Amino acid sequence: MAQEPQSPLKDKNYNLVWVLEASLHNVFKLETYIQDAEKQGDQELADWFRRIQDNNRTAGEQGKKMLAARLQGS
Repeated sequence: MAQEPQSPLKDKNYNLVWVLEASLHNVFKLETYIQDAEKQGDQELADWFRRIQDNNRTAGEQGKKMLAARLQGS
């Protein structure tokens, strides 16, 4: 397995932005997976995807608040 490159910036705020973007991206991506599971009649899988989506949504909201506070404090 290829090793993931290190952060180009050794900066905690860069890392926060990266995780925030990934969380919000997952919210939208999981919507497609939920619809696919429902179309195939797999409600259990759709519900599991929804729980993951909710976790990503929560992480995204928390990350946005953290980033806003850090930007205001800079």
